[in-house]
Amino acid sequence: MNRRGLGSGRGETKQLLAEEVFAHIASQIVDGTLAPGQRIRDVEVADELHVSRTPVREALQRLERLGMVTMYPSRYTEVTAVTPEVVAQTLEFAGYQAGVTTRMGLARVDDAERVHLAGLVEEMYAAQGGSDISRTRWAVFSYLSDRCDNAQQRSLIQDAGITLFRNLRDWDVPEDDRQRMQQIYRDFRDAVLDGDGDRAELLARAMHYV
Repeated sequence: MNRRGLGSGRGETKQLLAEEVFAHIASQIVDGTLAPGQRIRDVEVADELHVSRTPVREALQRLERLGMVTMYPSRYTEVTAVTPEVVAQTLEFAGYQAGVTTRMGLARVDDAERVHLAGLVEEMYAAQGGSDISRTRWAVFSYLSDRCDNAQQRSLIQDAGITLFRNLRDWDVPEDDRQRMQQIYRDFRDAVLDGDGDRAELLARAMHYV
């Protein structure tokens, strides 16, 4: 992102500008640059990015709707904490959305795409926890989402994906459940290759304990 003048392009729209500011702040929250409890002041962000406060406020309002920040009007905005309750709720949401995405996407892929998808699933076998689990799962379900051919579903996943990745970044499969989870991955791969949407949907949910 060009921090020296996000709004310098004459044809740049207000909506695009807010989108860029949103992506900038969201990425800092996801990678930990902005830690839980850290305060964000819109005037400071506006100065840093050389934009007005309006797109910054719009970006922060969007982040608040996603649960990533809490806004205190006329004071500051604070990055929210990822509590065990937040993780549990995120897993549940991710499980249901993964199931729907799998059902829709698998019905629309061809044989070559199923083989490619199976390869992405195999990468989950070696995931060592935390961000590695999030990365490999996201690769699978974003691939399926891209093939759902449904604008509403794609928009939901794109927005929610930022929150999902942030909230589950440090989540790990319990040590005593890893063998069972590995079998779920293998069964999911087989269901993908068979084009079995019913079974694949159930297994996608099971990956998230739903």
